[in-house]
Amino acid sequence: MLEEYEKKRHFQKTPEPSTTGVKKSSDKPIFVVQRHDARKLHYDFRLEMDGVLKSWAVPKEPPKDAGTRRLAIETEDHPLAYADFEGEIPAGEYGAGKVEIWDRGTFELLKREEREIVVSLEGKELKGIYVLIRTKYGKGEKGWLFFKKAS
Repeated sequence: MLEEYEKKRHFQKTPEPSTTGVKKSSDKPIFVVQRHDARKLHYDFRLEMDGVLKSWAVPKEPPKDAGTRRLAIETEDHPLAYADFEGEIPAGEYGAGKVEIWDRGTFELLKREEREIVVSLEGKELKGIYVLIRTKYGKGEKGWLFFKKAS
């Protein structure tokens, strides 16, 4: 599951966690949102699923209010240890730039289908029911719509 992650990184050059020594988080699955000031500022939304962090790049700040929709581009899975990563990815490396944790917490998986994921997030910034719906946008069906559901 983490082959693509490993292929894109040179662990002797980047401070990012390798895939060895992957740890289980808490009893509840975790989520993390990392503000990533790379070539273009974006937010990486990650959900603990299947023993890895399923990941999406969100070009704008994740929605805190219902009615705001964001594009989310699915990216490669990341190791669970990445949930704690903050730091500077050096120039010349994949994803070069500053990474900092913007939000983190736990979630409950309410629905998981091929084209739709529904979760109840409990973080500092993101609280409530959030939906990811696969769209036709993005290369190879990597585009998703990310939004907070109205209560």
